[in-house]
Amino acid sequence: MKTANFRPEYISFDCYGTLINYQTEAATRPLLADRVPEELMAAFMRDWRHFRYDQVCGDYYPYEQVLQDAWDRVCQKWNLTGTEDAGKQFGAAVRSWGAHDGVIEPLKRMGESYKLVILSNADDSFLQTSVPRLEAPFHAVYTAEQAGFYKPRYGAFEYMLEQLDASPEDFVHVSSHTRYDLMPAHDLGFSNLVMLDRGYDPHSPAYNYSTVASLNELNKLLGL
Repeated sequence: MKTANFRPEYISFDCYGTLINYQTEAATRPLLADRVPEELMAAFMRDWRHFRYDQVCGDYYPYEQVLQDAWDRVCQKWNLTGTEDAGKQFGAAVRSWGAHDGVIEPLKRMGESYKLVILSNADDSFLQTSVPRLEAPFHAVYTAEQAGFYKPRYGAFEYMLEQLDASPEDFVHVSSHTRYDLMPAHDLGFSNLVMLDRGYDPHSPAYNYSTVASLNELNKLLGL
């Protein structure tokens, strides 16, 4: 990320997993009801994550159904009986989660000097619940429902650019996800990319992003 005399117009964020603590395993275990042995749980969670990713690579449709379809697929792979209302249960869980530790105060500080934007892989109703929990002033909040695309589809990022009448060089884009955010953003010409490393994805240094361990560290890079 550029630092010397560089002041972006916008700092854009992924929301779930990056700012909001995406507690997938805690929401998954009650649906499994001990049907997956503990020693295989990490492998199941990995497959579940991969199916969620694959499910958003096509046309947009509501996020709870995305979750339901991905759950059905992972259960089929593992020869498990599916759960009819899994999408609704996961959706309710997502709406209940709060910010990661170390997010609220540095995000507020950032918002005093920069225009903050969210580009989220969820529907409007999710963000209406989650964004107030971040307690920061956001210039704009964009969702997959508004864009008609989920990340990593380029259309999600293009929608944000169109709405703000902006160019990729106007942004620092921050995410904890390489495949959903940093890779497609890089492909579209976003040159100021930051991974807020929460251990979700393997590093991909060829995509030329900076890595920080906290928003406080990012604030230092921004001169705050």
